[in-house]
Amino acid sequence: MEPFMREATSVDVATSLRELREARGISMRTLATKSGLSANALSMIERGKTSPSVSTLYKLANALGVSITAFFGAGSEKKSIVFLKADEHVRMSFTRGIFEELGGTQFSGNVEPFMLTLETGAASGLHSIVHTGHEFVFCLRGKLEYQVDKKVFQLEAGDSLLFASKLQHRWKNPGNTVTTALVIISGFAEGEQPNAMHWKKEE
Repeated sequence: MEPFMREATSVDVATSLRELREARGISMRTLATKSGLSANALSMIERGKTSPSVSTLYKLANALGVSITAFFGAGSEKKSIVFLKADEHVRMSFTRGIFEELGGTQFSGNVEPFMLTLETGAASGLHSIVHTGHEFVFCLRGKLEYQVDKKVFQLEAGDSLLFASKLQHRWKNPGNTVTTALVIISGFAEGEQPNAMHWKKEE
């Protein structure tokens, strides 16, 4: 559908999650407790029987102490210049959408760009997101609703939004067509992982 996504490499969330958990010596039960998910739900994700929602991915990243981009498995040395051809992009599926990594896992600076492709009804989750730094959103097509600090913004193709990420925020595709948006998180504190979101309770 999107030429820049068609040749992208896909990430197996189940395998990445299992490898991250085992590399840290964390049992499935312990991770379930730390993330607020049930052991059964976690088992289903690790066995590839169910696709996690975005908020579930963020919960797991937070419990593992990593950025959500760690699921992309990029463990290479950080670079000051990152150039990626279209077929070198890596993407990960979540419930009703695709998260496409655009080089942040390889870059030495504090910036994480990624692309979101969202089906109708796709949403970030039940709970608001809060992290350090700033967030820039550019809607490429479709409609995207962002709620920031109790204010609701309706983005359409060509519209942009920039805000301090310490403000509670969430997003969803309220339209009846696929939405594509570029999101750039920058200026977060050294050593922090802005995508490791903190969730108050289980979905």
